[in-house]
Amino acid sequence: MVDAASPFRYRQRMDMFPSGPDAAPADAAPARPVVIAASRSGRERLALAAADVTGMARLWPLVWTLSLFDIRLRYRGSLLGPLWLTLSTAIMVGAIGLLYARLFHQNVSGYLPFLTVSLVLWNFISTVASEATTCFTQADAMIRSIRMPHSVHAARVVMRNVLVLGHNVIVIAVVFALFGTAPSFASFSLLPGFLLWLADGFAASLLLGLFGARFRDIPPIIGSIMQIAFYLTPIMWNPSMLTHRGLSQVFVSYNPFYALLEILRGPLLGQGLDLAAWHVACGYSLGLFVITGLVFVRARPRLPYWL
Repeated sequence: MVDAASPFRYRQRMDMFPSGPDAAPADAAPARPVVIAASRSGRERLALAAADVTGMARLWPLVWTLSLFDIRLRYRGSLLGPLWLTLSTAIMVGAIGLLYARLFHQNVSGYLPFLTVSLVLWNFISTVASEATTCFTQADAMIRSIRMPHSVHAARVVMRNVLVLGHNVIVIAVVFALFGTAPSFASFSLLPGFLLWLADGFAASLLLGLFGARFRDIPPIIGSIMQIAFYLTPIMWNPSMLTHRGLSQVFVSYNPFYALLEILRGPLLGQGLDLAAWHVACGYSLGLFVITGLVFVRARPRLPYWL
């Protein structure tokens, strides 16, 4: 009889029945699983990590279903349901927009559409970053008990917030209709820009989820970083306010969040295609993909033992 209270024997039992696409079949011999996992080459770990991501892509209906379940569970018993997302965003835009337009001496017809798009897009970025840190720890029961690609839980965070973004787009449409704001001819870049957002969100969810599972201090740290980034990024204020003060180079050119916002915000507000913002966004995204790939390949087999 195995003593479940012994950490060594519990880990030995978990090694005998690993989860994920690289799990051994039922009739496989469970002898010395830790040594086998440790002796895998880098190429084998890379192949297993790639199989995890491709397995997630094949299970996209499951990701969609889990995301819908999360939204319904969050607003279960509510009268308006997910429409509370739209209502709260509309109230925030109306209250803050009228006040800050007077404080910054801005025209309301130009400032309110800018603020609406900025807040809606920033809510997506900040919420994905915050929820990504706990995407694996909150799904620890599923990871331990079900053979499923680990990247499903990271994609679940992104899809869930895409649904929230869809509700908040209603606020943007209403504000644009009230003030006569129309997108520019550069709107063709919205689709590739949004696809880049989805790829960045998935990579960030994998990276932050792994760090959050290993180090439980990561969620409050990321929350503090996103709060500071909110004030340092042109969201409440327009970058044109800093041009006469010589600070635009610091807070705009080297801010990755500004580049990600601008590739979608600019065309929506009727501005032209900003190639400099695209270059910066693609450069930061490439670095994020490389770092996430290296960490995921190495840390993926250890994830069940961190939970």
